Amino acid sequence: MHPNPSFRRTDLTHALAFIRDRAFGQLCINGDDGPLISYIPFLLNDAADMAELHLVRSNPIARITDPIPAVIAVSGPDAYISPDWYNVPDQVPTWNYIAVHLRGTLEPSDVDMHDLLDRQTAAYEDRLDKAPWLTSKMSDGVMEKMMRQILPFRFHISDIQSTFKLGQNKPDQVRIDAANQLETGLGSELTTLATLMRDPPQD
Repeated sequence: MHPNPSFRRTDLTHALAFIRDRAFGQLCINGDDGPLISYIPFLLNDAADMAELHLVRSNPIARITDPIPAVIAVSGPDAYISPDWYNVPDQVPTWNYIAVHLRGTLEPSDVDMHDLLDRQTAAYEDRLDKAPWLTSKMSDGVMEKMMRQILPFRFHISDIQSTFKLGQNKPDQVRIDAANQLETGLGSELTTLATLMRDPPQD
């Protein structure tokens, strides 16, 4: 997380809304030979103290048998910021971004795998403008065969830290001038980031 407190004062409500909307992150643990990272969709519970996920059996992280410290890093829109866009002197290049880190403990779960997949699928399919895809659409036996290749896990959340680096340490007009140039630049989801830079979440 960014060390500047001006980028870390975002209300937890905004961080949780971002996590629920994104629903995808990088699961990280310390392995025997160094860090292990896996890209995973996950479900955050209502209390925001536990996330559910699944991993393919061949994933090295899936080999854990006991609870282990872990982090889920959730990345959002990001963009390079040119000093020229501020329209004030003595600025330097930077990169604006949004990220939330969930810290806690990962452990194997005893939840029914089919139930977890149904709940995950529903959470994502319900956000699409179409009739939802259901696991019941699979041919007889196919779903059961595929489920043998994956394992369920729980991630117990002990801390949530966020960075919303949107230019909050700049005067309003300077921040907005940069946002107005953002869509000509490079990064991810430039339109979304420009909107957030013009009107950042409040403390």
